[in-house]
Amino acid sequence: MKRKIAIGTLATGLLLAQTTRSVWDGVYTSDQSKRGETAYAKSCGSCHGSALTGGESAPPLAGGDFLSNWNGLTVGDLYDRFRTTMPADKPGGLKRDEYTDILAYVLSMNQFPAGKTELERQTEVLKQIRIEPKP
Repeated sequence: MKRKIAIGTLATGLLLAQTTRSVWDGVYTSDQSKRGETAYAKSCGSCHGSALTGGESAPPLAGGDFLSNWNGLTVGDLYDRFRTTMPADKPGGLKRDEYTDILAYVLSMNQFPAGKTELERQTEVLKQIRIEPKP
């Protein structure tokens, strides 16, 4: 019995260690954000606005309202929302790399720092990155 508890505790500890990344850790690259800006303008800007401030029927993707809505959730949660509901006229109509590039652009427009590694395209990896206010 003790062995099972120790293994379970170890597995929980490893899972927590994996989920300690934050948007403040440089989880995307500048190049990825630039690609995302182009894809955003093509597929998202008409509803969410060129400055990501939202529109009549689209919420903002940058700024205080956006951050308060997503605070405590993960980049994977945001990715899932993008992938399953956007673009509004064709949900799921973009390629995975387009969604992650747009996500990188959204992160950059919210003043989260770029890093040296591109944002991953796997939802399970993205779910390990927390969206949180400035430390």
